[in-house]
Amino acid sequence: MKKASRKTKKKEGGAKRAQRASSNVFSNFEQTQIQEFKEAFTLIDQNRDGFIDKEDLKDIYASLGKTNVKDEELESMLKEAAGPINFTMFLNLFGAKILGMDGEETILNAFKMFDPDGKGHIHKDYLKRLMMTQADKFTAEEIDQMFKSSPIDAAGNLDYKSFCYTITHGEEKED
Repeated sequence: MKKASRKTKKKEGGAKRAQRASSNVFSNFEQTQIQEFKEAFTLIDQNRDGFIDKEDLKDIYASLGKTNVKDEELESMLKEAAGPINFTMFLNLFGAKILGMDGEETILNAFKMFDPDGKGHIHKDYLKRLMMTQADKFTAEEIDQMFKSSPIDAAGNLDYKSFCYTITHGEEKED
């Protein structure tokens, strides 16, 4: 009796849902670019289960003639994503690299510079003043627009951790 190939085996962790990545990433690209990303994703997703995993990466490397890729290298690649890599996550990963967007940790560290007590929030008036007077100066209208979709409490404090998540993922975390 023939053993099922690893391509037909049920994926480990298959019950885990891929972290929902923002559909906002689609607005960063032309339809033709999205189609090209979809074709690349389909090429890499060798077992056609809608997710890219270590076995898919091994298979794609093997198809390119590289058979000695270490598991650690593959795992490192997969860790760049916040969860299982479905197409939206794939688009987020490559979109961020192509568009030159900073990652969540980089943005979070920038906000932490203005929060020396480590409270996790910055008062919106302080942030507005900084953004209107430093480096790439924003207009009051641009800042007000940003605050409309920002987690600001009744005291006027911006929860910059949630804000960073929203910037990089396009939606607030579901608790």
